[in-house]
Amino acid sequence: MVSASVDRLTDAENNGLSYASRFDLAYNASHGLALAALRAAGYRSDKRYLVFQCLTHTVNLDKGRIRIFSICHDRRNLAEYEGHMEVDEPLLEELILNAKELLGLVRRLKI
Repeated sequence: MVSASVDRLTDAENNGLSYASRFDLAYNASHGLALAALRAAGYRSDKRYLVFQCLTHTVNLDKGRIRIFSICHDRRNLAEYEGHMEVDEPLLEELILNAKELLGLVRRLKI
């Protein structure tokens, strides 16, 4: 899960890809990392948004960073279920930065 997230995060930084592809890659990398943290804590969830909400408990991530993941989760759902993708480069950059921080925190866990 972590390895696949690393690959996705690396690819998300490829500016040659479309915004939608980069966002999808960064979001799914973040989700995979958050899910890995949840599982490392001994929990499972079938709700995508819960893995982000639990980050304050699983890796002690601050609520401001969790909020970025929540916003991106909402944007992902809008794109996935309504077909609307709003291009927001600053949000994508913030998502990638937060995912990198999350990667560092997950790597410190005993997985």
